[in-house]
Amino acid sequence: MNTKRAIQALALAFTLAVMAGCQSAGNQSSSPDQAADASASGAASGGASGQTSQRAPLRHRGEASSSRQAAQAPPAPRTVTVAAGTAVHVRLSTALDTGTTAPGSTFDGTLSEPLVVNGVTVAARGSQVSGRVTNVISSGRLKRPAEISLMLTSITPEGGQRTSISTQTWSVSGKSHKKRDITMVGGGAGVGAVIGAIAGGGKGAAIGSLVGAGAGTAGAFATGKKEIALPAETSLAFRLTAPATFTVL
Repeated sequence: MNTKRAIQALALAFTLAVMAGCQSAGNQSSSPDQAADASASGAASGGASGQTSQRAPLRHRGEASSSRQAAQAPPAPRTVTVAAGTAVHVRLSTALDTGTTAPGSTFDGTLSEPLVVNGVTVAARGSQVSGRVTNVISSGRLKRPAEISLMLTSITPEGGQRTSISTQTWSVSGKSHKKRDITMVGGGAGVGAVIGAIAGGGKGAAIGSLVGAGAGTAGAFATGKKEIALPAETSLAFRLTAPATFTVL
């Protein structure tokens, strides 16, 4: 009886020992799998982080490039309208003479004063201007005085576009051969102002300073041999008869 119980006890002990060994082997086999899974997860996380860090500089460079382009972009052009009646002061580049200049001839000049509207410079001093000779009368042998009339047709601001304009007519005429006085008709208004003076006798030339009745014109001209001469650098002033729109950068 005691022998039987001893055998049963040994069998139970052996069974428990086998079961414990199997459980330990199972735990050891699962640990490498878990380590591998953890390693793979870490590698995936690290790879994603590396890709993100590699993409980040590209994004920053793109944003910096966009900022530079925005800073370097030129300002958008805008339009500014110059009102009718605005004075336009010019200096002739082309010499004009009633003895040689034909009606319809064109002439060039530059702005002697900037064209400014509400603090905005529409056309700087030195901008190109163009005009047309609307009338020329050469001095006659008897009492026919010389006369010349001008008007501006366009202004081209420096670095800008040519803009057509319309101005009053600027005119000047010699009054008579005996007195050699000079009369200027301001802005087509038909109002003459005698501003010349007799200088010398015989073939002397009368030299005067122009003061425009309608446009506040100031300049210098001479009548030599009874003709009217407007040399280059003569200062003249005109007035716009209609609004003019300029594109300003």
